[in-house]
Amino acid sequence: MMIRFVRWAVALLSLSLFASSTLLAKPKPETRITVLSDAFSRNSKLDLDWGYAALVEHDGKHILFDTGNNAGKFAANVRALGIDLSRLDFVVISHRHGDHTDGLHHLLSVNPNVPIYVPEDEYFGGPTPPVFFSQPVPSLPRHMRYFGGAVPDVIPHGTPWREARFRPVRGTHEVAPGIRLVANRSQTGAFSETPEVSLVLDTPDGPIVVVGCSHPGIERIVESVNAKQTGVRLIAGGLHLVTTPPAEIQRVGLSLRDKWRVKAIAPGHCTGETTFASFMKIWEAEYTYAGVGTVITVRRRG
Repeated sequence: MMIRFVRWAVALLSLSLFASSTLLAKPKPETRITVLSDAFSRNSKLDLDWGYAALVEHDGKHILFDTGNNAGKFAANVRALGIDLSRLDFVVISHRHGDHTDGLHHLLSVNPNVPIYVPEDEYFGGPTPPVFFSQPVPSLPRHMRYFGGAVPDVIPHGTPWREARFRPVRGTHEVAPGIRLVANRSQTGAFSETPEVSLVLDTPDGPIVVVGCSHPGIERIVESVNAKQTGVRLIAGGLHLVTTPPAEIQRVGLSLRDKWRVKAIAPGHCTGETTFASFMKIWEAEYTYAGVGTVITVRRRG
């Protein structure tokens, strides 16, 4: 009996030591963002184009954010970088512009059933606004009435991707624990009809925010993320400052760093070369190059 007990105790101790060493050897959690489409790169073997797409890996989830401007070039870069689009948990399309959506043609040929989160927008098959039918004239003859006078309750708009599993996003939507989608719309005339969705990944060091073009304004997007207590760990993607005057670029950069406590930045796409140069000076070592093929690794407290 004593021999059995000793053997059991030794086995238990060995198992405990193995588990402890495994835990100690386990790397700290990290988020990886691989840039798949953009107009600049260090890798001459990848296709350049005006658009944006990135693979985001976070807490075991594989997320495709946008799909670039050209389905063929998007597909070529995906193959060159060894990305398996069939393993995606879901897709996020930031907004309806073609330089973020054309790669859907390739994506759906590979993974037709993947859930795709999109802004609540007619372009993705959203309903025709009911207000269009709010002033009927019953005295008109039937052949002049919309739908013969019997307007359906819901009239979906056409979309180039009728087979896609689009899931419209309005406001803030939690896709999974610690993974949110935040929809915004520009308050000015420009792009005010283009809702945009940003991807927010919560971490102990503050959220990571992935943006497509930031048409609503990057400061407005950061404010909607609600990260005043922690600050923002990283912003990655397009900031739409490509035609912005240098003085305003400087103001936006300092506001992001000082007011909104953005700790690091990895700008791309429509951010603009003037902004790249300005933000490199503002963030210094916390500025991350984000050309096509770059893998941005954000290590978090374990």
